[in-house]
Amino acid sequence: MHTRIRLLAVPLTAALLAGCGAGATASPAAPTVAPAVTPAASVVPAPSAAASAVASPGQAASAAPSAAAISASCMMGQAQTLSSGKLTIGTDNPAYPPYFATDSGTPPKPWKLGDPTNGQGFESAVAYAVAGKLGFGASDVVWTVVPFDNSYAPGQKPFDFYLAQVSYTSERAQAVDMSDGYYFVAQSVVALKGDPITAAKSISDLKPFKLGAAQGTTAYTAIKTVVAPTAPISVYSTNDAAIQALKAKQIDGIVTDLPTAFYITAAQLDNSVIVGQFPVTPGPNAEHFSLVLAKGSPLTSCVNQAISALKADGTLDQVTKEWLSDKASAPVLQP
Repeated sequence: MHTRIRLLAVPLTAALLAGCGAGATASPAAPTVAPAVTPAASVVPAPSAAASAVASPGQAASAAPSAAAISASCMMGQAQTLSSGKLTIGTDNPAYPPYFATDSGTPPKPWKLGDPTNGQGFESAVAYAVAGKLGFGASDVVWTVVPFDNSYAPGQKPFDFYLAQVSYTSERAQAVDMSDGYYFVAQSVVALKGDPITAAKSISDLKPFKLGAAQGTTAYTAIKTVVAPTAPISVYSTNDAAIQALKAKQIDGIVTDLPTAFYITAAQLDNSVIVGQFPVTPGPNAEHFSLVLAKGSPLTSCVNQAISALKADGTLDQVTKEWLSDKASAPVLQP
């Protein structure tokens, strides 16, 4: 099951961050998280409406709330939020690319690596899109720093909702409310730059190559059932072992979930690239990221309505393609 993994600061145009896919075995060790700032310092106003309007196509597409899809009681002015007329959104710090991004490379304090407040990066764009569906403009949103593990711990929350690549688990859902999925984890292929496999543009192009994955993972299943390669599949006890095999050129590529691929290419394996990701089919058992809310939050149903509306109007697909495919250099491989 997914555990969030930290990584080093690298350019957004490279593949950047990781987590373990459903059924994955060992995860790379996470660096120590910087201490959270004091509550007063950790709350950051959202950008002006004008600034956020150009931050992300996905955000702009959701600026006008969908009155037909969202209950009136969920809209700004009626929704029960921590602060009247404001929507408080929490995330971890550092705010890692490609989930958060900066224009200048230096985010405003207290943020590190990425800037949640500018609407750029996958999760910043998702957050403002959800806010827009609930009638909150960019200037009505404030951000607060909350360490990842604290987000789903029992107890009161200093946010209306939280997002930081938190995978849904039944254990977490016992302590907090977890929304419907806003991102379903895809499998992907990592290879060394310049190797022939990097020219693959489709899943069928991968068939002649020798692929490896950690044993007992959904990645192994994806090789067997989605790629069905003509070469034997190599199975390893951990992703680390598969990485060593790739470095030694014993295999042509590693198949792993996309968040882990971001981490491998950013922090574990020099001179590596993401060849592409497989299309994902959401389902009841598919691993997904959820927004986190306090247990029994009156906003949970509202957030789910907003996510549903973003799926229906294509905004969520657009934001995912922009930030986790195009700008993160992880194209979707078609059959």
